[in-house]
Amino acid sequence: MPKIIDHDQRRREIVAVARKLIVQGGFEAATMRSIVAEAGFANGALKRYFPSKDSIVAATFQSVLAEMNERMTEAGEPAPDPEEALRHDIEATLPLDRYRIDGARVLLALWEHSVANEELAELYRDHLRRWRRLLAARIAAARGRGEPPDDPAVTGLAGEVIGMTIGANVTALMFPDGALVPEHRAHVDRLMRNITGD
Repeated sequence: MPKIIDHDQRRREIVAVARKLIVQGGFEAATMRSIVAEAGFANGALKRYFPSKDSIVAATFQSVLAEMNERMTEAGEPAPDPEEALRHDIEATLPLDRYRIDGARVLLALWEHSVANEELAELYRDHLRRWRRLLAARIAAARGRGEPPDDPAVTGLAGEVIGMTIGANVTALMFPDGALVPEHRAHVDRLMRNITGD
């Protein structure tokens, strides 16, 4: 009986290898040859799952963004406490542990690559739009002032959170040992006070 291969699992394994190589050596380290060698596939086997490096990069980018989205929505709907749910969503996107610092390294490499790749750029723009909508809804609920999520005050605060988060992910790469984690947590505390008026 022929061996049954889980092709979706193989794709996930390849993406995990690409992510690991990017963490270790940046975007340039994730070549088709290095991915094949690290994954233990024959040269032709990789092309069956991903026809080009760009397709692997896109899948890696999607996996990192999907993880971020998953962490943000773990609080569930409806949220038990609007302020707690907002804090959870902000912290979910910050480099507060080794895994998320590595994720920031992957995002930085992929942001750079997406400048010249419109498909990747649109993928990230779509992520930013969904992230802003989620944050705006969480912020409006946490403020408890009856503001709609599209109120300029609310969307402005959502933009501040996104800007701080992206900045934290970039600066964390200069301190990969996690030295900035206390500073990032303090940022969250200040943001929460600013958002809720406490």
